[in-house]
Amino acid sequence: MSDLAKNEDAQEPEVGQAPEAAPSPEAAAPAAAAVEENKDARMWGTFCHLSGLLGLLGLISVGLGSVLGIVGPLVVWLIKKDEYEFVSDQGKESLNFQITVLIAGIACLPLILDFGLGLLLLFVVAIADVVFVVIASMKANQGERYRYPVCIRFIK
Repeated sequence: MSDLAKNEDAQEPEVGQAPEAAPSPEAAAPAAAAVEENKDARMWGTFCHLSGLLGLLGLISVGLGSVLGIVGPLVVWLIKKDEYEFVSDQGKESLNFQITVLIAGIACLPLILDFGLGLLLLFVVAIADVVFVVIASMKANQGERYRYPVCIRFIK
């Protein structure tokens, strides 16, 4: 291959464009550091998410069960937040999500009385709670920081 053909294959930046730089090792380091390596921190982070499923008892006894969905993550978070930064982060995320689920459940109550549509919506909220908590628990167990897609972040 001639030198001219080699130069045609190599794309040079146009005038005014900066050449593409290779990614530095420092740029890739934060992504790798985002995974929690401590087994105990991962376990407690998983418990933060799974303890939110106590709120599903709200389908059986509306008042007590709904509060348990918040109390579970709150207790784990308060006990372990100073010991593990990962648990502090995942505990806040789980607690915020369970508060959001509680608000959504309360919003469904008037619809149950008036239209009956509230039962369907309450069922959808419960299924979404289970699905997102299971996904979050699996991610936390793998050491990944999970963010719920539908969540009001009251605690930052």
